[in-house]
Amino acid sequence: MAHASTRFTVDRTVPGLMVKIGDYPLHHGGVGAIRSLGRLGVPMYAITEDRYTPAAASRYLHGRFVWPTTGREDPERLVDGLLRIGRRIGRPTVLIPTDEEAAVLIAEHADVLGDRFLFPRTPRGLSRRVASKQGLHELCIEHGIPSPRAVFPQTQEDIEDFAGYARFPVVAKNREAFQRRSRPAVNGTTRIADAAHLRRLAKAWGPRPGVILQEYLPREEAEDWVVHAYFDADSAALSMFTGVKVRSWPPHAGMTACAYVVGNPELAEMTAQFIKRIGFSGIVDLDWRYDRRDRRYKLLDFNPRMGAQFRLFENEAGVDVVRAQHLDLTGRAVPEAEQRDGHRFVVENIDLPAWLAYRRSGYTTPHVPDRPASTELAWLAADDLKPFFTMLARFVRPGAKHLWQMWRGRAGRHHDG
Repeated sequence: MAHASTRFTVDRTVPGLMVKIGDYPLHHGGVGAIRSLGRLGVPMYAITEDRYTPAAASRYLHGRFVWPTTGREDPERLVDGLLRIGRRIGRPTVLIPTDEEAAVLIAEHADVLGDRFLFPRTPRGLSRRVASKQGLHELCIEHGIPSPRAVFPQTQEDIEDFAGYARFPVVAKNREAFQRRSRPAVNGTTRIADAAHLRRLAKAWGPRPGVILQEYLPREEAEDWVVHAYFDADSAALSMFTGVKVRSWPPHAGMTACAYVVGNPELAEMTAQFIKRIGFSGIVDLDWRYDRRDRRYKLLDFNPRMGAQFRLFENEAGVDVVRAQHLDLTGRAVPEAEQRDGHRFVVENIDLPAWLAYRRSGYTTPHVPDRPASTELAWLAADDLKPFFTMLARFVRPGAKHLWQMWRGRAGRHHDG
């Protein structure tokens, strides 16, 4: 695609480091971050699972650090690993976490990491709290932000009580964004049809279920909205973008497959006020659902880091949230400009099955433009082809099998709200 011309200059003496914890090599968001700053001449480094990930193949990657992790390591070991990487880079470096584990690790070890790296500082415990489904729900109640009704069972007896009065269907999600010592109770977002289904699932959750049971917002009466933004040390928005999620995979439950930039001043203002109240600084990726039944936007998820689809959003000055963070942390102004309404973002390897599934269901999103003003692909870029072909090589055979298993075994049971 034709990228917007930039109206700013970056500090090319300050590199960026993409930080990921866990094994997910096909991550288009990491490739997007490498390209975003790399195209401006910023030296980009990345932590990769091995030498042959799409991120490792990017022409804009200055250096890679092969460091396979699981997310179950002791935090002290992960911090030591980051410090070793920082010493090898040899100069102050902007950290760009791509998952909750990395974002929380950086926030909770800011005193140790701050001498070598640049990153936004958040109040102690806040990143972990917003990444937690229970913590976020409590913050929403505290600050008057609409969110789906939810309960947090502590025992199997609590689940049995809930089964007796709940209005089904309901949604089950893992209470915490990640568990270092145990397997998650559910795989993603799971729609539960009735009390019998709940009791069957609960048998595997153990004596202390780590789940949230949440009100189901029917897709026929809802729209999925996303907000990506960057907030400075005073929790003021230096860049803010709103858009509509059109398709995800698995359908209505998983990763964004196709989305459009659509202006929504009301939602932007709600987000800005909420972030200001809780005092968060840094990049955010928020999932909201508009419930047509009561005409309210309800906050579903708060990711205290860049979202995989962040390249959907770039303003007319050429600023996205990753560029905004680098500019701000290096002491440069972040230029204001309008977002590119009508721009579309497509994740090639998952959008085709998602499109087929949504076409069969007849689901539509009213706010989507008739035709996109422009389109950006997650993987394919004319100036950086190797990540696309590396993705294909790793995805085609096991990826096709995985998509089929997800569709056969999970479609219809998952929902992201």
